[in-house]
Amino acid sequence: MHFLAYILIYPLLWFISILPFRILYFISDGLYILLYHVIGYRKTVVTNNLKLVFPEKTEHDIFTIRKKFYKHLCDMFLEMAKTMTISEKELKKRFKIQNPEEFQRLEGLNKSVILIFGHYASWEWSIVIQNYINFKGLAVYKRLANRYFDALVKNIRSKFNTNLISTKETIQVINDMEAKGIKSITGFLSDQSPRLTKEVYWGQFMGIEVPCFTGAERLAKKLDLTTVYLKVNKVKRGFYEAEVILLAENPNEYKDYELTDMFLREVEKQIYEAPEYYFWTHKRWKHRKKLNP
Repeated sequence: MHFLAYILIYPLLWFISILPFRILYFISDGLYILLYHVIGYRKTVVTNNLKLVFPEKTEHDIFTIRKKFYKHLCDMFLEMAKTMTISEKELKKRFKIQNPEEFQRLEGLNKSVILIFGHYASWEWSIVIQNYINFKGLAVYKRLANRYFDALVKNIRSKFNTNLISTKETIQVINDMEAKGIKSITGFLSDQSPRLTKEVYWGQFMGIEVPCFTGAERLAKKLDLTTVYLKVNKVKRGFYEAEVILLAENPNEYKDYELTDMFLREVEKQIYEAPEYYFWTHKRWKHRKKLNP
């Protein structure tokens, strides 16, 4: 069944990937009508999330953000497919690094780097970062149940020499590279809702107390890795800019969970500035304690 799904869907994804951007976004406009107005894909989840984190906004405000979000979501889905065949030159034109000199400065510290970012704007096109730094690129991801699509995702995200590794592999892979004198830059998407355990850290995100992933911080402290935040903004349709923001050169100088909180504050600032570019279909606040007074 997994293979059947793959051979049916893969040709469509490949065909989409070779289309010019103007046609791609024409299709995206049609997909928006289908997802938003016809199917109503996760519309209740999105609406509830927006009302939860923006209690001060009117119904009109919420619906305006929601519509803008779905238009961005459809663009992003098709941009992900476009990644299959996009050239390095084209991707660097559409996903620009505002301060590439910061990568050279980080290299000068002679320490491997943890790069943390959230589900905001475009995280898929961040794979182009490998072309701005000499460190070996790694990206932590969750394996897909369908092994054929899992292999496809790994192939797409590795096309600019970034290796995908699972959470369980991360420490061992980085340790092995360090032993060989190879410095690395490892990307973490760290704003999801983790599985609830007794040891989970509860932090503030958008004024709500929720369980938070702390894997990036714990890894940074364990291996003494420079920790930075990748701030990605959408400039206009199909174009993004990213800024590298230092969080900590020496993570062990910070209290437990302080780096995690710093990361969340950065994501929050972006959401408040332009909420339509956050990934609202996630059930990020399904586990929560209370609202701030």
